Amino acid sequence: MASQTHPFSTFENSEHSEHLSHSQEQAAWVCFGVLVLLLTLGYGNMLSFTAHSWSDGLYSHGYIIPLIAAGLFWYRRKPLTAVPSMERWIGVGVLLVCLLMRLYASYYDMNPLDRMSFIGALLAITLIVGGYDMLRWAGPPLAFLIFMFPLPSALENTVLLKLQNLAAMFSTWTLQLLGVPALREGSHIIIEKLPLEVADACSGLRMGTIFGALSVALAMIIDRPWWDRLTILVFAIPVALATNVIRITLTALLYLAFPDNDAVHHYIHNWAGLAMMPIALGFLWIELTLLSKLTIPMESDDYASFSAAHG
Repeated sequence: MASQTHPFSTFENSEHSEHLSHSQEQAAWVCFGVLVLLLTLGYGNMLSFTAHSWSDGLYSHGYIIPLIAAGLFWYRRKPLTAVPSMERWIGVGVLLVCLLMRLYASYYDMNPLDRMSFIGALLAITLIVGGYDMLRWAGPPLAFLIFMFPLPSALENTVLLKLQNLAAMFSTWTLQLLGVPALREGSHIIIEKLPLEVADACSGLRMGTIFGALSVALAMIIDRPWWDRLTILVFAIPVALATNVIRITLTALLYLAFPDNDAVHHYIHNWAGLAMMPIALGFLWIELTLLSKLTIPMESDDYASFSAAHG
């Protein structure tokens, strides 16, 4: 397979670029697969507990994260190269540290630390098998698995409260700008004596997590300057928040149009939730279009001519 340059992998010329033979590369991949399988079995109880959390509506996206990570891994893959023994030993050291973290976290029931040690151990295995060359292209997809984990409880409660209040505040402002008499009380919006609660499910946490994950995945695969990819990442949360505000505002307006029909309210609420992702993707398309207009790619020949003229 021809070597490719991918975003998040800017070190094109490594110190050791000697490719392995076909049989050596096959053996390395078998070794990688066996080590990942053993690691997965070793973390089985943690992964099972994580999968159980995906039944919660806030983290129901967790099922698709490993699939996206696998796709990113396959898309960014490069031929394996010879690995200096020093890099392997560094990987072994990192793996041992992660396993010790696992024991400590299991003993003291520290789930967030346990999950982070799993990601660290995956990266360590990558370093052992493929060295820094493999870590450069495989590290980001493996680290992407962090999106499948639920937030720590204390952080989740804090983020939920902040997002609920922000969503209620901006939605109230939007309704007032549209001429609707709306008042906010905490995470509740009062419209003509009709109370609307911005509940946990409507806070935007799930949407923010999903859209953040998609933005990170997109930044890994698009062939754009680093500042374009950084812009996509920076605007992920604001776009998710804006999408949620649009959802709440439209829901409030439709509730006003059908004030005494619970069946219609239930239908509106469900369909408004489903409409969030298309709206967010529309914002992302606009963002990419604007960035493509603002960014002028410089070809390598142009850069060489510029360097020669000003060198």
